Amino acid sequence: MEPVQNTQYLCRISRGRKGCRSSGLRLCIRLVAVAWALVTLPYSLAQRPKPSDYQVKAAYLYNFGRFVEWPSEVAAAKSGPFTVCVLGQDPFGSTLDATLAGETIAGKNVVAKRISTAQESVDCQILFLSAAEASRLHKLIEDLDKVAVLTVSDMPQFAQRGGMIQFVLEGSRVRFEVNLTATQRAGLTLSSDLLKVATAVRKNPAGGD
Repeated sequence: MEPVQNTQYLCRISRGRKGCRSSGLRLCIRLVAVAWALVTLPYSLAQRPKPSDYQVKAAYLYNFGRFVEWPSEVAAAKSGPFTVCVLGQDPFGSTLDATLAGETIAGKNVVAKRISTAQESVDCQILFLSAAEASRLHKLIEDLDKVAVLTVSDMPQFAQRGGMIQFVLEGSRVRFEVNLTATQRAGLTLSSDLLKVATAVRKNPAGGD
């Protein structure tokens, strides 16, 4: 992957129109540090692992939470932490927990949670669906219909099949596309700053299988 390009791209999302907020700035600094370590790695004797695509995706999940507005009644009902859930087989491991540690969104601590059914997503603001769930995606989308949770995945055709945000690779860079119809149906409002950096914004994709 190209760490410097991915880092610069993530920092564009972390910035608002008025510049980086403190939590976004901390995230940018960490990502730049990782990217710099990668750039200098060939000249070092230290055998350090390269950041994976899922480290980049974990950072995206945090940033998505900063640029999505949930319905006021839903936000009021969820009085606990801001929860990023993973449904099914977890591809992140400890990476997601490490990325979210110490971060806040709208004054709430951000935490990761693993779940196995769509019904458990009641306390989730963001729900990452594992690619292993592709065979039952149609049923999951039905179960989540009009539930105010931001669905994200990297499974093929996720956005076309009714998911909200799909990770895609553009060369060696992790990017994303948006199903705007699905987010609007759930009552979610995506910032124009987020939509501007999406590779595609689908307004009327065909849902289901």
